[in-house]
Amino acid sequence: MKFEKKRVLIVGMARSGIAAAELLINYGAVPVLYDAKKADAFGDELKPLRGTACEFHLGEDPFVLLDGCDLVVISPGVPIDSPIAKAARENAVPLIGELELGFMLAQGDILAVSGTNGKTTTVTLLGKMFENAGRVTYVAGNIGYPLCAAAISSKKGDVIVTEVSSFQLESVKTFHPCVAALLNITEDHLNRHGTMEQYIRMKQRIFENQTADDVAVLNMDDPILFKMADKLKARVAFFSRTQRVENGADVENGKIVWRWDGVSKPICDADQILIPGPHNLENALAAAAMASCRGVPAAVIRHTLQSFTGVEHRIEKVRVLDGVTYINDSKGTNVDSTIKAVQSMKAPTVLILGGYDKHTDFMPLCLEIVSSGQISHIVVMGETARQITHTLELADYADVTQAYSMEDAVFKARALAVSGGNVLLSPACASFDMFRDYEQRGEIYKQIVNALK
Repeated sequence: MKFEKKRVLIVGMARSGIAAAELLINYGAVPVLYDAKKADAFGDELKPLRGTACEFHLGEDPFVLLDGCDLVVISPGVPIDSPIAKAARENAVPLIGELELGFMLAQGDILAVSGTNGKTTTVTLLGKMFENAGRVTYVAGNIGYPLCAAAISSKKGDVIVTEVSSFQLESVKTFHPCVAALLNITEDHLNRHGTMEQYIRMKQRIFENQTADDVAVLNMDDPILFKMADKLKARVAFFSRTQRVENGADVENGKIVWRWDGVSKPICDADQILIPGPHNLENALAAAAMASCRGVPAAVIRHTLQSFTGVEHRIEKVRVLDGVTYINDSKGTNVDSTIKAVQSMKAPTVLILGGYDKHTDFMPLCLEIVSSGQISHIVVMGETARQITHTLELADYADVTQAYSMEDAVFKARALAVSGGNVLLSPACASFDMFRDYEQRGEIYKQIVNALK
């Protein structure tokens, strides 16, 4: 599609919307900017777009703006069935998402990772593997650096490792990664997708445009993904920490091994991976499989796995005070993610739970809390505090305290913690009831913890 002099309505002016506008300006388009919030709510965020070809219509009626526009680009936070998206279709105005726009204009090889949990760790780790192999690499997408931003400066021969969410996959049309991975699927975002079946369908769209020349990487240990393999056009590479795979990455006699077309290459001992927990072994296997099928040498993959220390806000050690270790897992935005964090605890732990309601069933987490034996007390806060407390009662867990802010939660957790134990923030919920995003929630938690005397 030619963009010169085209009027493009961008709906949603968060990071992805701003990046889409900057990219379109480079291609001679006229971005028409809309957000339900008015200009003063953005502070200096939109300053780079002032004085450009952009038209600002913040807080105005978006439906009037459709007239005369050649394309609508929606941000991930705007559902595909939202009123503005429906109006675009009714008025025969083409509609795509920011991910699709970035794909259309990006140069280089695009690899994509999705899944309920582990996406950020896996794309960051994979990006490091390509960087260590000497490739110019961008780690983009849902990780906070939009694909449109990478598209502005990427060149042929570069590598763009893209974290992809189910929200972004709602609006893809031609998005076509040469290697795509689904790490796992558990219940999440049902407030947006409605049913688990629809959520799975959205995740599977990451493979929709792949061909027999591409590779689809799947977790063999996830029954949903194992069944998905037969439906894909791409060649499948499995990864597994419990089973032998024919093509892909697995663990044999304690070593990570890459297997492809009858050839096996040992990479490193599984216990040499720095990031802890069985879930991170799965993330490492997925990244190793993706890098291997794009020609990254085993020695480079080995070095990266032995030196990668993890990502911010994911089981991140903040400090030790009075013998108590404070851990930031603000990226634990769903039940399965927090279950994995609980399983990583090896000492008595005060767990801070609660946040924005995504219509989640908390019972699997509550049962894990009871069976783990490591969660000495729970501090609940946010929109889901009452629901979590009720579910814990049903699971016969009674050591629960209510908090009314992050500061209150940290102070109460400190009072309940014992020397040699932990305080773990892993909310099992999104952050939007109290914070801008999980990153802000984690930063505020760390600020409060680091200020403790």
